[in-house]
Amino acid sequence: MTIKTGPCSDWPVTWSCDLSGFAPAVTGTALSMASYLMWSLSGQQYSTCPATLRPCLTDCGRTGEPFLYGLLPWSTYGNTVAWGGWDSSWWFPGGCGSCGDSCSCARISQLTLPARVSAVTAVKVDGVLLAPTAYRLDNNRLVRTDGGVWPRCNNLNLDDAHAGTWSVTADYGVDIPPGADLAVGQLACEILKATTGADCQLPANVTQLIRQGVTITMPSIAEMLSGGRTGLYLVDLWLEAVNPYRLRQRARTFSVDRPAVRRTGT
Repeated sequence: MTIKTGPCSDWPVTWSCDLSGFAPAVTGTALSMASYLMWSLSGQQYSTCPATLRPCLTDCGRTGEPFLYGLLPWSTYGNTVAWGGWDSSWWFPGGCGSCGDSCSCARISQLTLPARVSAVTAVKVDGVLLAPTAYRLDNNRLVRTDGGVWPRCNNLNLDDAHAGTWSVTADYGVDIPPGADLAVGQLACEILKATTGADCQLPANVTQLIRQGVTITMPSIAEMLSGGRTGLYLVDLWLEAVNPYRLRQRARTFSVDRPAVRRTGT
């Protein structure tokens, strides 16, 4: 299984410097580096990644509610085990699809999706794409709203373009909070300046500087990053808002009683 770490794509950016003197490959690398640093310094909490799931429904639990035996693997923003290649699908057992609900007297066709879902982007049943009006997302529960029910069986010998199959494509993770684009832009610009040897606000490994009788003491970049900050105003302001306790990774839980998730495809 391929282990994926870091954000699945570059973070949004608002550049605060002139990019005309830099090749696109260099600015792209600076943005990717800034995105990874921001993801890491914010406690590996923010990022969304797409995943295509192949649900396999089981009987209801004792509470009458849908339940999920396995968690979709994570490490991209610090959940359970490991991310894999998102070009493939994940198989997982879910709820029975016709259980009662603690808030409803009627039967509800719903499926509990693993981990935190940002958005459901596609649902296919028997190879046919369902209209977005045919379902809704209640927290992590995918509820059928068109009068149909979620299938009980899923032929995992076939891809989701055939009859007898169904799949759910969703963006998993936590959306990046507002303001990150400005912070990423400032950090990426300073990284670009450092590549050319130009003056930049990122401190080097100099802790003391004496000029004209004035002594200036500053932490090294290694010391600042180990403390969860960069020395850049916009970056550290944003980090202080979204990760005030300077967490290194998102809190996670693990149960040895949960069966392993099976990956289908290559």
